Amino acid sequence: MKEALLYDVLDDLLIRCKVCNHYCLIKEGKRGICGVRENRKGFLLALNYGLMIAKAIDPIEKKPLYHFLPKTKTYSFAAMGCNYHCLWCQNHEISQSSKNNKPIFGYEVEPEVHVRNALTNKCESISYTYSEPTIYLEYALETMRIARDKGLKNIWVTNGFMSDETLDLIMPFIDAMNIDLKTVNNQKHLLYCGSKSEPVLKNLKRVYNSDIHLEVTTLIVPGFNDEIKDIVDIIDFLKDELGSDIIWHISRFFPAWKMVKYQPTNLEIIFKAKELANKSGLNRVYLGNI
Repeated sequence: MKEALLYDVLDDLLIRCKVCNHYCLIKEGKRGICGVRENRKGFLLALNYGLMIAKAIDPIEKKPLYHFLPKTKTYSFAAMGCNYHCLWCQNHEISQSSKNNKPIFGYEVEPEVHVRNALTNKCESISYTYSEPTIYLEYALETMRIARDKGLKNIWVTNGFMSDETLDLIMPFIDAMNIDLKTVNNQKHLLYCGSKSEPVLKNLKRVYNSDIHLEVTTLIVPGFNDEIKDIVDIIDFLKDELGSDIIWHISRFFPAWKMVKYQPTNLEIIFKAKELANKSGLNRVYLGNI
């Protein structure tokens, strides 16, 4: 574990965490929504620091990134925790299992070891992925700094719900991001994911207007965002706010976690989404999981 980077101590040892847009108020002895940041006597600790829960060497297209270092390998790793609770999460074993004060698992791996492993395996980048990298900010940031010094690129695959303070810290070290845009509908986003969509839309615009390479992914989930209006609203945001050349990945849902009894997304909806996107003027639209 390690002391967190972004927090304020308020009255009576109450802490306001500032790593994501929940800005959790955490009482002494309690954890934030993510399940991995704990208030211990007025100090906020990142309990998942240095504890790798998953790693792999992936083709960069799997992130998915189609227009950044194509046909290269990326070294991917994660620590436990997430600030969402998406009912369809395919990685719920590592993103959700630390909540309700449950133990934090992982293998102790120092940041420099990740960088060394990436170089040894001839990867050109490191991807912070699988769970939510915002929630292992300290671990990711230290790795990113070393990676940058060694000539590696840094990639975040994220839900985009990080705070302004976190973006300020990470943007100088990030080369590419894939941000998950689930819906622009605040009420649906809050009901299914546990947060509003507005901060994600704001962060998408900020990243788009930076030097960071940006690609966007939307998983089309039955009963959540598979109505034509939901899809058109996403397309309109992408076109109006991010431009016709934004790279959009439309991905097919398969049953997982609390939606295991649902059917996979109807392929007709997936193809219709691409058709609508192309008609709107979006030039770089890709289909995944089909």
